[in-house]
Amino acid sequence: MKLVPYRKTDYRPMSNMLSLFDDFFNRFYEEESTDDNYRAMAMDIVEQDKEFEILANLPGFKKDDIKISVHENQLLIEATCEKKNEEQKGTIYRCERYSGAYRRSLLLPENAEVSKIVAKMEDGVLRLTIPKKEPTPKKEIVIE
Repeated sequence: MKLVPYRKTDYRPMSNMLSLFDDFFNRFYEEESTDDNYRAMAMDIVEQDKEFEILANLPGFKKDDIKISVHENQLLIEATCEKKNEEQKGTIYRCERYSGAYRRSLLLPENAEVSKIVAKMEDGVLRLTIPKKEPTPKKEIVIE
């Protein structure tokens, strides 16, 4: 079940512009969520001269909980986690569970060197380094 925020319609020009921004950002977040109970992780993508760097926030996840795959230039990052904390004091019993999953799919550019991707996990941040391919020089074809 999706909750849709109530927005009061206002016909002033400034409010119309603001509602365009609201619609854009609401669509952005709606696209990231799916019906499979997956959420999108926060992510930074940085292009540098010789590589792309992806930083994904995955606090509380271990590297064994994360799966990274590439298929047809599509990078898929998946992370699943299940935690159970129990505490018993006297007659009070408390049990807190968390189980969740994150999934993010990115289309890699043509100049990404997929075979040389390096992944590191440190302090809840997954860092992917994707080197760029060297540009191939133009090949001139001689007419016979």
